[in-house]
Amino acid sequence: MERRKLGSRTGIEVPAVGLGTWQTMERAEARAEGAVAALVDAAIEVGSNFFDSSPMYGQAEELLGDALKGRREQALVATKIWTPSAEEGARQAERALAWYGGRVDLYQVHNLVAWREHLHLLERLHDEGRVSAVGVTHYSPGAFDQLAAVLQDERVQAVQLPYNPLEREVEGRLLPLAADLGLGVVVMRPFAEGRLLRREPDRAAMAELERHGVGSWTEALLRWILSDPRCHVVIPATSRVEAVRSNAAAGDLPPLDGDTRELIARIATGL
Repeated sequence: MERRKLGSRTGIEVPAVGLGTWQTMERAEARAEGAVAALVDAAIEVGSNFFDSSPMYGQAEELLGDALKGRREQALVATKIWTPSAEEGARQAERALAWYGGRVDLYQVHNLVAWREHLHLLERLHDEGRVSAVGVTHYSPGAFDQLAAVLQDERVQAVQLPYNPLEREVEGRLLPLAADLGLGVVVMRPFAEGRLLRREPDRAAMAELERHGVGSWTEALLRWILSDPRCHVVIPATSRVEAVRSNAAAGDLPPLDGDTRELIARIATGL
């Protein structure tokens, strides 16, 4: 799979397509013994070895850590601090570092919760060599003005934000700002939390996409994001091995031209 530098300030190379763990690890665990390990196996095998988690995601951090035992060096781990308490933030970090072999590749402040306090912690962990890069996240357009201000803090090296044909607010300010600052961009919610997958385009729309060299609707949505050079890695969440493989395939395909991206956006907004 194509690998990209996560902005100019991190020194990390990431795959174009990674794996989100929101509501995925525990679903896999509940479905069958060994399912989490199989999910991680598949992601590593196809090159989608960037795993994003958070203490907000139930047991996902610990389940991921267990699945990576003995092969931590094959993965890039992004996780988050998520608490209003500086003391609990420090405890979250120590737990995560223990699960991930003493280091986290990208440590983020989740939804800017107590971001001032947690950036101090993450700066220290970065200086100690236990965290490779520091980032921040937010999902809500109502917080994007604050997020833009925080991105200008010199300690911040990456940002995670939502981007898809139904959620394009980041195009106005955040993506240009991230590019200007050399920040890595991790894209969450590529399928608009499932809204874009509840029903697929009709046969005529899919035939038109096929004429543009697009093989499936999920491929179209992932390539729509990855064709924006300001976006470095997209993290679709899934608990199924077959979806890991099909999502990863989109990262091997060339960028779409502007006309094809516009076509995908028109189809998406009509669903």
